[in-house]
Amino acid sequence: MAFTRFKRILLKLSGEALMGDQGFGISPDVIKYVAEEVRSVFDLGVQVAMVVGGGNIFRGIAAGSYGMDRVSADNMGMLATVINSLALQDVLEKRGIQTRVQTAISMHEVAEPFILRRAIRHLEKGRVVIFAAGTGNPYFTTDTAAVLRAQEIHADILLKATKVDGLYDSDPSIYKDAKFIERINYAEVLEKQLGVMDLTAISLAMVNHLPLVVFNLRGKGNIKKVVCGEKIGTRIDK
Repeated sequence: MAFTRFKRILLKLSGEALMGDQGFGISPDVIKYVAEEVRSVFDLGVQVAMVVGGGNIFRGIAAGSYGMDRVSADNMGMLATVINSLALQDVLEKRGIQTRVQTAISMHEVAEPFILRRAIRHLEKGRVVIFAAGTGNPYFTTDTAAVLRAQEIHADILLKATKVDGLYDSDPSIYKDAKFIERINYAEVLEKQLGVMDLTAISLAMVNHLPLVVFNLRGKGNIKKVVCGEKIGTRIDK
């Protein structure tokens, strides 16, 4: 068995990552790929918690920009994360991985309410826990929810899965001379507004010294490489 640097991780996925190239909804191929990637670290004995966004179905911020009330829009966005979480739960359990979805908004018929002690117990029993519905509050992103839940469960690290290899000092799709950033501290991310996470999430991670790794989800085996200590993506810490 491979050596793992972390006992307990929180994996943050954007909703957009689940739609693949189809532009909307959930791609069956992508969600199966994500499940296999999660399994690769789960089989090493790593305790895995997850937070997934809902942007592939509905984005509260975008809806607010064309006149919808922000609170209503954010509530819809939180419900979209529940749809994604239930889809992930289904595909993980079909691979023999016991999974529990806990939501910040009560909906007992489809998922457990978020109860911290129960979530930790699930992790200790070898179950994947997916935290849905963000923080349960409007105006807070799923990035902030991911940092909050990572702190609450005492995760060793937060893994932010994206479509790019990590952070650059400028947009690599625009500037050919953009330089890849292998390691950076929280204050620099805030100062330069690099946009990897919203400012609230980065600030919360900084105050609580939660290390982050930003990496490319599309690189097969990248989650396992991070967990095993390989230098993948960009590390953000103190």
